[in-house]
Amino acid sequence: LEITALPGIPLVNPGDDLSQLIIDALARAEVVLRPGDAIVIAQKVVSKAEGRYAVLAEVEPGAEAKDLAGKTGKDPRLVELILSESERVVRHRPNLLIVQHKHGYVLANAGIDASNVEPDPERGERVLLLPVDPDESCRAMRDRLCTATGVAPVVIINDSLGRAWRR
Repeated sequence: LEITALPGIPLVNPGDDLSQLIIDALARAEVVLRPGDAIVIAQKVVSKAEGRYAVLAEVEPGAEAKDLAGKTGKDPRLVELILSESERVVRHRPNLLIVQHKHGYVLANAGIDASNVEPDPERGERVLLLPVDPDESCRAMRDRLCTATGVAPVVIINDSLGRAWRR
């Protein structure tokens, strides 16, 4: 097993072509893809490239979000986003909201992330949602890498997610 961190990947913004960034980084590192290789990319980078930001000031919380916000101590706008990304609430208590995401994962806050997410200069605080269709994101990246390199690597979107039940 050999793991290679690709150098020179810049901060990613909405609309950036992740496949091209990887192709360029492979060339810089003089790495040639071989059959059986895998590309692992952080979920946050994919979400940023896909523009999966939500501006909290633009979210209008509904009654259920306001109720859960009162029980958890979370921002009602964030709770509204969590509910919109979820199939169901699994458990809640102060400072904790565990849900089943639309993708089937059970995790805290529907995977919505505010860490290292810069505010929109004109619209304010924002958070980052999971990709809409991570399987399709992987397929598209694999296809683009195959066209450019002749090798179709396994593409994995990875995230630390943590343990839903940790405290």
